[in-house]
Amino acid sequence: MADGSFKAAAALPMDWREGRFLGRIAGKQGPTPVLIAGGIVHDMAKVAPTVSALVEDRAFDDSAGQPLGALDEIGLGVGGDSPFRLLSPIDLQCVKAAGVTFAVSALERVIEEKARGDAGAAAEVRGRLEGIIGGSLRAVVPGSDEAAALKATLIEDGMWSQYLEVAIGPDAEVFTKSPVLSTIGWGGEIGVRSDSTWNNPEPEVVILADSAGTAVGATLGNDVNLRDFEGRSALLLGKAKDNNASCAIGPFVRLFDDGFTMDDVREAEVELLIEGTDGYRLTGASSMNQISRDPENLLRHTMSEHQYPDGFVLFLGTLFAPTQDRDVPGHGFTHKVGDRVSIAAPRIGRLVNTVTTSKAAPPWQFGIGDLMRNLAGRGLLARPS
Repeated sequence: MADGSFKAAAALPMDWREGRFLGRIAGKQGPTPVLIAGGIVHDMAKVAPTVSALVEDRAFDDSAGQPLGALDEIGLGVGGDSPFRLLSPIDLQCVKAAGVTFAVSALERVIEEKARGDAGAAAEVRGRLEGIIGGSLRAVVPGSDEAAALKATLIEDGMWSQYLEVAIGPDAEVFTKSPVLSTIGWGGEIGVRSDSTWNNPEPEVVILADSAGTAVGATLGNDVNLRDFEGRSALLLGKAKDNNASCAIGPFVRLFDDGFTMDDVREAEVELLIEGTDGYRLTGASSMNQISRDPENLLRHTMSEHQYPDGFVLFLGTLFAPTQDRDVPGHGFTHKVGDRVSIAAPRIGRLVNTVTTSKAAPPWQFGIGDLMRNLAGRGLLARPS
């Protein structure tokens, strides 16, 4: 990524020529939905002007689009010199996220809360909590009698938490991560608040769904988390999660078909690599088969009493919660500006971003009104009769 150019072999699965991928690129005229099939990029703007509309209409016939050329030959990248700039693969969809869906991350959220966002106090809280729970949390089915019994024990020991409520209780945590059109794509700078001193990436599988809540494909995402802010108070979740450039998605959405299904998501191994400019290196992994709530169950929770007429994407949560010290002993991991974050899953692809602060990241300036004016000016809003 040093030169900002996109290479399919480094960012997509080995079988990417057999798969079908949905995404967005920006040329001279503006953002355009694209469909990649057989390794060829097809401009789908005249079929449907947005990714949301393509999904809703199931307009995945690449022969109806305009072929732009082979993926590695059209000059796709993230810099200003690229003929086509790679964007986040979604547009009008709401960006939702499920939290505390893995036992390990659930414990880390409790630790943040009990430590009041103080990284130096985390080790003591972690030891106490693990002494009470041990490895039992992973086997607990949310909403079950066993979950209720564990809750009673933890309340008695003074270690119950609102995070455990959503980890093993009947109701999943589903929140809005980022405004429509604010997500960044492969190669972009991802931001953490400049006043955060304890934070980390959250590598996740992201499901793309239509307005009926039906999953149509999967991609990767980074649900950046500020552990100090959320640890001080869960009411600071919005400040911890939703900041400029704090949500990355990409590179493309792999569409479900006979060769790639939700079962591939259920068995996905999500790998994380963090490389600092100071020589620091950290690896981690999330095994999706350890998730406490099935992806389809999380989709139902998202749709239970809400509607999303333009569809939505849903972050499924992460197993990754780094405890390895970076600088100060006992203070765990936190990002530094310049960190290169790579999130990969063999059947989905690889998302790569570089860390900066939300203040220093390029400001979000292209909103829904801008998109509508752009599409109208290109004559793309008149739908076929």
